[in-house]
Amino acid sequence: MRNYKENHADSAYAAAGVNYDSLDAFKRLCQHAASTTKESLSPGFAEPPHIRGESAYLVEHGDSFLAHVEEGLGTKNLVADAVKDFVKRPYYAIGIDTVGAIVNDLVTVGALPVAIAMHAGVGSGAWFDDAARAQDLVDGFAEGCRRSGAVWGGGETPALKDVINPGAVVLAGSAMGIVTPKTRRISGKIKAGDKIVMLASSGIHANGITFCRKIAAEHTDGYRARLSDGTTFGEALMRPTVLYARFIRDLLERGIVPFYAVNVTGHGWRKLMRLDAPVRYRINVTPPVSPLFRFLMDRGGLSEREAYATFNMGGGFAVYVDKGDVADVLRIAESGGYEAWEAGVIEDGDRSIKIAGKDIFYDGSALNIRPEGQ
Repeated sequence: MRNYKENHADSAYAAAGVNYDSLDAFKRLCQHAASTTKESLSPGFAEPPHIRGESAYLVEHGDSFLAHVEEGLGTKNLVADAVKDFVKRPYYAIGIDTVGAIVNDLVTVGALPVAIAMHAGVGSGAWFDDAARAQDLVDGFAEGCRRSGAVWGGGETPALKDVINPGAVVLAGSAMGIVTPKTRRISGKIKAGDKIVMLASSGIHANGITFCRKIAAEHTDGYRARLSDGTTFGEALMRPTVLYARFIRDLLERGIVPFYAVNVTGHGWRKLMRLDAPVRYRINVTPPVSPLFRFLMDRGGLSEREAYATFNMGGGFAVYVDKGDVADVLRIAESGGYEAWEAGVIEDGDRSIKIAGKDIFYDGSALNIRPEGQ
C-alpha cells in the first residue's frame, strides 16, 4: 500500500474536507464511460486521440477543432458573503472568478473562447432579491467575458429547493471555443530540454478555498485577520483570478504554439505533470511566498510540500515551450500585462516533479486523473 502522505501530499485536502482520491476516481470512471460514446459523433466530426483527461474537450471538424468546457467556481462565493461588510463589491470579483475557472481551462488546448454561459443555481429565488449583489455578479461575469475576448451567450438560473442551501448560490458555466487552424492545437508533444514558463497568479484564485474557510472559522479574527503586509485575509482572498486567454491568443497569433499548457488549480503544482508523459519536470525558480500563502501555511500548519500540493503558490498558469522561444514568450507575456518567468526544464526520467531548492518531490502517483490508456 502506498504511503498516503508521502505520495499524495493530500493531508491538507483531508483537513479541509476534500478527498481528491475519491473525486479523481469518479472522474476516471466518467472519462472511461464517456470515451465509449464517441461513435455517436455525426459524420464529419471526430474525436482526436489523447484528448480524454485534458482540461478541455475537442472535436475535430474540417481544418478546426471545436472546444468545450464545463467548470464550476467552488465555494469562493461563501467567502464573498462573509466579507461583504468590509470588502468592496466582492461579487464583482466572483463573477470574474467564475469566468476564469472556465476559460483558463479552455485555453490550455489552444482553443480561443467564442461564447461563455453562466449557470447560477440557488436554493431559493430570493437569493436574487439582493439587487446590488446580483448586479455585481452580472457585471463581473460580463467583464470576465470581455477580458477573455468572448461573448456571454446565455445561461441557466435554477431554483433547487432542498438541494442547495436557501441562502447560497452554486456558480458554474461552460464555454465554446475554437482551434483554427488545427496546427494551433496545444497537444502535449513535450520532450527533454523543453522549458517551463510560468505566469503569476493574483493570489488564491479559486482553489483551496475550503481550506481557507476552515482557517477563518478556527480563529476569532476570521477574515479580518491581518497579513504581514497589512491586508486583511478577506481582502487578499477576494482578488479576482487572472485570465490567461489573451496570453494564449497573443502567442498563437505570433506563431508560437506551446507544446503543453497547464492551469494550476486543484492539486497545486502537482498539476504541472498533468500530461501522462515519462519525464521529470524540474522547477528551478519559484516566486516569493506571498503574505497570503505564508499566512495559510502558518495558521494551517502546512509544510511547504503540502502547500505546493494544495495552492498555486503564486504560479497560476504554465506553458512548455522550445528553449529557443523562451525570450519571445516572456516578451509577449510582459506586453500583455502578465508577470512571467522561466521556471524550469523538462528532463528525461520517470513522471515526477522536483522543485529544486525546496527539497520538494512528487512522483507520478501523486496525480492520477486520467483513465487508463490516456
